[in-house]
Amino acid sequence: MDSFRPLFRNPHLQTIAAHFWRRPDVSAEFPVERRFFRTEPGVQVLVISQRPRGTARGEIVMVHGLEGSGEAGYIRSLAACALRAGFAAHRFHMRTCGGTEHLCRTLYHAGLTADLLAVLREFRREGREPAAIIGFSLGGNVVLKLAGELGADAPEVVRCVTAVSAPLDLAACVRRIAEPGNRIYEARFVRRMTKRLCATGRYREEEFAGLRTVLALDERFTAPSFGFGDAANYYRTQSAARFLEHIRVPTLLVQAKDDTFIPFSIYGSPAIRENPCIRLLATEYGGHLGFLERGARRFWLDHVIMRYICEVLAKEQAFESSEV
Repeated sequence: MDSFRPLFRNPHLQTIAAHFWRRPDVSAEFPVERRFFRTEPGVQVLVISQRPRGTARGEIVMVHGLEGSGEAGYIRSLAACALRAGFAAHRFHMRTCGGTEHLCRTLYHAGLTADLLAVLREFRREGREPAAIIGFSLGGNVVLKLAGELGADAPEVVRCVTAVSAPLDLAACVRRIAEPGNRIYEARFVRRMTKRLCATGRYREEEFAGLRTVLALDERFTAPSFGFGDAANYYRTQSAARFLEHIRVPTLLVQAKDDTFIPFSIYGSPAIRENPCIRLLATEYGGHLGFLERGARRFWLDHVIMRYICEVLAKEQAFESSEV
């Protein structure tokens, strides 16, 4: 894997600059299709798809982070990179995200894998190849948990997994984001969570009075909505760390040691070191979903992910050739 030459060594600059950095727009070159999938009664999720010219080399499904959407910069630039490399790019939205609050009776949470699995299975029924799934931040927890849940059955729908800046231990990451140095980020998350929850029509603004942390919102709303009881049990049962040892498809973890939200110590898990399917690419710098690089190749992360997917594909093809 290529070494990372950071544009900024300050993790906050990496995190914030990457959020606002202009990304390529390839919608004119590769037409956009918006499609809704009914994943269970009363629930529809949005997938934004683009296809390359000719036959696609493979399917790539991207999952956004907390309070994000398929319009996030990190997803749009990866989609452009994937399309130009000949892959179909699908931007999966968690329920109630991307303007779909009115299409769901329930919320989403950090371990909700059923909707993504339903979409992947529908792709297979339509004759598509198993997908490379990429999760960013909270989406990273989702894709890793799904791969672990499926275990040896994962290859039926999943070719490989990449998780970037993934909060493997939800409780540890919620504690980190509540630290004073992250106050500006947490306040933004709380505002956006509150706005989205109110947009579902299930809650009123006055119900959020005095709630100023992600933990408080999860304790009051997320955990009870899904039967977890309290936030502690929600974090314990839905953290991807519990599922890593069961992953049986090629998996890449990309994590900056200076991530402002995620303590790097959680990546010292024996499940990561001992599972031959998992590769950890750790950088000294990069912030949270940052990874802006010096020089012409600004979006280092896109190139790393695409190189990994192509490497997995090449190994599969070599193995199939050896069996002929």
